[in-house]
Amino acid sequence: MSFKLNTIRDNPGAMKVRKVVGRGIGSGLGKTSGRGGKGQTARAGCSLNGFEGGQMPIYRRLPQRGFKSRNAGTLFEFHIRKLDSLIKKGVITEDTVIDASFLISTGMMPRYFKGVSLIAMEGVNMPLKFRVARVSKSAKAFVEGAGGVVEVV
Repeated sequence: MSFKLNTIRDNPGAMKVRKVVGRGIGSGLGKTSGRGGKGQTARAGCSLNGFEGGQMPIYRRLPQRGFKSRNAGTLFEFHIRKLDSLIKKGVITEDTVIDASFLISTGMMPRYFKGVSLIAMEGVNMPLKFRVARVSKSAKAFVEGAGGVVEVV
């Protein structure tokens, strides 16, 4: 099959046909061009979204649901298993305190989190010291079982 300029077509539905308005009564969109009568809504730039003619609008009649505090910070969920690579490199020793500033300095935690939430199922068998905002029961049991200390700040 050879391509010629008169045989090239776009994909079906790629080109949307523009609505032609104001071209006579027979088109169905003549005179007022589908905008109704005169007034504010017939003009360009009209935005009456949510206005119900003085009646209390529906978004004020319905009850409010939910609230998200701007001051509440999100915690970074940190798994003990991720420390394995730092221990192998010698960055972490037994007297190192692992907290948010330590994790940020090693590049394991982004700066915008408010604190650390410690989670674990398995991990390093080394006595480590943690200073975190929250700790799961299994993580605390795992760290203390290995001889470490978890301090919740």
